[in-house]
Amino acid sequence: MKIIECPRDAMQGIKQFIPTKLKVEYINKLLKVGFDTIDFGSFVSPKAIPQMKDTAEVLEQLDLESTESKLLAIVANTRGANDAAQYEAITYLGFPFSISETFQQRNTNKSVVEALNTLNEIQEVCVKHDKQLVSYISMGFGNPYGDPYDVEIVGKFTDILSSMGIGIISLADTIGVSNRENITYLYENLIKNYPAIEFGAHLHSNPNTALEKIDAAYLAGCRRFDGAINGYGGCPMAKDDLVGNLATEIIVSYLETKNPDLGLDKKLFTEAMNAAPAIFSQFH
Repeated sequence: MKIIECPRDAMQGIKQFIPTKLKVEYINKLLKVGFDTIDFGSFVSPKAIPQMKDTAEVLEQLDLESTESKLLAIVANTRGANDAAQYEAITYLGFPFSISETFQQRNTNKSVVEALNTLNEIQEVCVKHDKQLVSYISMGFGNPYGDPYDVEIVGKFTDILSSMGIGIISLADTIGVSNRENITYLYENLIKNYPAIEFGAHLHSNPNTALEKIDAAYLAGCRRFDGAINGYGGCPMAKDDLVGNLATEIIVSYLETKNPDLGLDKKLFTEAMNAAPAIFSQFH
């Protein structure tokens, strides 16, 4: 079971710049909890995501001596991948690949075909520098733009990513349109058809539907969940209204009914949860 805590996703859409010192303090608290991975920052253009312009500076100040959590950084192009790959502390590079042409353009200023070429180049960077690539399939449950979508399209692109040697694919419900039926169908079929790939769930949801989505993904075989404390965040490139991330505390509460020992320090988890509002309520 892997829980990926995503402060990067929680922070990236906030327009007011969060001081580096506060980011470092918050992420250092998260590193002590026992999450499998911390999605801590991104090596992307500061013009595109100004909030993440200090990712390298944050990284240099993280306390990595007493944590077993791994670090994941988002990249949007080969240059960003090369920049991120220079840091030994980073285990995973994440690329937001979208099966929606409109969203791929909005998110990375690339066509789907160009994004696939970039993914292939990033995979080569990862192999060269002993990193692991996590490819998201954004708009994996539908899109608001009228772009073509069905489960066969998801399968087709999974096949392409698999042929590149990508071993982790996280289905991303970027705008919160997933439901029990399509979550169940996709995970059951993809996990059966691609046993060598680790499939994750990067679902966005309002609090009313979060538990249903987690339950559907888990029962369909998913064992990798992305979340953000209190459900903060959302993708600023998707549409005007941000749909928050799955709340980590809801993920944890659900998964503990299946496995009481997730390896998390509950006291430190509570401390991190208590620290979150000071950042996310103060900055908008």
